[in-house]
Amino acid sequence: MQITSAMSNALQGIQKGLTAIDKNAAQIASADNFNSENPVNSAQALVELQNNRTQVEVSAKVLKSVDEAIGSLLDVVA
Repeated sequence: MQITSAMSNALQGIQKGLTAIDKNAAQIASADNFNSENPVNSAQALVELQNNRTQVEVSAKVLKSVDEAIGSLLDVVA
């Protein structure tokens, strides 16, 4: 895998995760669980929120690893 490809994938993962977090947070914020007949939607949104958080964290770690690899390559070349 090329470094630019790994970096691009990591950035896409972060962006997709953050977009999904916004969506799930809006679902949770707009839920009326006290008067709702179906509180499962809020629970599902909470689970998805955690999954998206994990996606962002993992993508950030990949991005950090790519950044460190680039730094190491530059140190070897210099």
